[in-house]
Amino acid sequence: MNAMTKEVTRIALIGSGFVGASYAFALLNQGIASELVIIDKNGQKAEGDAMDLSHGLPFAPSMRVWAGDYADCKDADLVVITAGANQAPGETRLDLIDKNARIFKSIVADVMKSGFQGIFVVATNPVDVLTYATWKYSGLPAQQVIGSGTILDSARLKYLLGEYFQLDSRNVHAYVMGEHGDTELPVWSNTSIGGRSLHDYREQYGKPTQEELDRIFGNVRDAAYHIIERKGATYYGIAMGLARLTKAILWNENSILSVSALLTGQYGLDGVYIGVPAVINRAGIREIVELKLSDDEMRKLHASADVLKKAIHTIMK
Repeated sequence: MNAMTKEVTRIALIGSGFVGASYAFALLNQGIASELVIIDKNGQKAEGDAMDLSHGLPFAPSMRVWAGDYADCKDADLVVITAGANQAPGETRLDLIDKNARIFKSIVADVMKSGFQGIFVVATNPVDVLTYATWKYSGLPAQQVIGSGTILDSARLKYLLGEYFQLDSRNVHAYVMGEHGDTELPVWSNTSIGGRSLHDYREQYGKPTQEELDRIFGNVRDAAYHIIERKGATYYGIAMGLARLTKAILWNENSILSVSALLTGQYGLDGVYIGVPAVINRAGIREIVELKLSDDEMRKLHASADVLKKAIHTIMK
């Protein structure tokens, strides 16, 4: 609950798998909302998670947690969708399009039947494509439909740069843009370390070299594959990213986060949801932040958008 306003804030979580349950745990620990309803096709799993989380309430900020159904979405401020098929070893995020698009059409229809008029947050992969689909299926304004986008990729980049410079990653400002997937790109031209641009660091110290930057970004881009190989799925990092996004919305922060947002001319692109920095507040996406990109970064962003537009066409034709 927002301690400043004491207003009741309800989150409806759809999907109580690894990501959903981890997100719920993060919400409880951080005291971001006052109500959480968990909806899952496996009702017993949703009930079990609600019970388990509720038993931790004596150690956490106050929050009402229960297993519910789509009717509970009517009064929700936020519907967060983590339901869908998981990425298997060897699969790309785009390989999940067909099966998850079918799941989403049903989910969004059921949510909208409740009378929901809040904000959708989409985390299921391929997140950019499914966020576009959610916008179309729901009929809500684009500012109220947000994908987790490259929020986790940007966090991974900050973490690895922090390790390289031996600095707290919270003092690193860096963005990954584009598809949450194989065509994403690091925005080195706008990266700063403790207020100093990456360009200044490289000019003064001759490092990190381009080879080192390429290695760091390769580890960012391929992180999910490495984690899936080791433990079968990724969920803690994205859950923390979703909690951060949720807080920015419900607490009306006007924070800049790299999310999947609909472009309507920004960066010379139109009609595609893609990972970009955006100002996030209680209304959802207040505005897209247009960074000054290098020519190479702009080319890569457009190439990434082309991949996403083709993927969108396969489910929205």
